[in-house]
Amino acid sequence: VQLQASGGGLVQPGGFLRLSCAASGFTLDAYAIGWFRQAPGKEREGVSCISSSGGRTLYADSVKGRFTISRDNAKNMVCLQMNNLKPEDMAVYYCGRGTFWLGPIWNRPALYGDWGQGTLVTVSS
Repeated sequence: VQLQASGGGLVQPGGFLRLSCAASGFTLDAYAIGWFRQAPGKEREGVSCISSSGGRTLYADSVKGRFTISRDNAKNMVCLQMNNLKPEDMAVYYCGRGTFWLGPIWNRPALYGDWGQGTLVTVSS
């Protein structure tokens, strides 16, 4: 039972990437999913989360208006569209499974599980 993030890469400032989070061993549709990132020497921080139905989303202030989270339960996948990327977005991105909608405490990594290997996003000219 694990989540796998993919889609990272090297992009110039102002560019875009689309990350995907796929599940193996279980279906995602019963769970809230969170995207987190961790830069070298820093703690893992919440980027965005989405409810099990996809009807509710939350974002970190630093990415509001630039990132969009979505899910396709039929494909058992959650995506993170990242536009207008900045050097400070550079990090390893992970997705985690929440047990239920967390609301205002959504950005606490300890409340998520089934972390898989992340995907590296590099923003550089």
